[in-house]
Amino acid sequence: MELSGILLAVGVVLLLLAAYATWTAGRLDRLHHRVATARARLDAELTRRSALVAELAGSGVLDPASSLLLLDAAHRARAADDDDREQCESVLTRAITATSTEVEPWSGELSAAVRRVQLARRFHNDIVVSTRELRRRRLVTWFRLAGHAPMPSTIELEDGS
Repeated sequence: MELSGILLAVGVVLLLLAAYATWTAGRLDRLHHRVATARARLDAELTRRSALVAELAGSGVLDPASSLLLLDAAHRARAADDDDREQCESVLTRAITATSTEVEPWSGELSAAVRRVQLARRFHNDIVVSTRELRRRRLVTWFRLAGHAPMPSTIELEDGS
């Protein structure tokens, strides 16, 4: 009888461990999906901001030098590859900040676009931090619950915040 009690206890512990591992793997999968969704949302907001800045640069509201500065920064941000994207978006932010005093009729739209980029980046980075914390747990690494998903990384860019 004593052996069957030990086997039953081991079986219960293994069952609980399997249930926890399954729940953790599901949570990790959902977090990875949220990271991908947040990244897509951030990319959309960055693209929207670049388009708005390019439209502003071509509107004739700004002086030619400011228009050229904004248009060049917006074009570089849209055309940048993944390696240079953060730097180009930061340059665009600095260009927006440098010319923001001249865009009175556009200030509401432009500040809303800048704010949406800030929020999207913060949301993305918060989810990435949560995902990375879960992936660092021993159970996740021992049983390789993350599968082959790459470790997500935060987006560090100057966004006016």
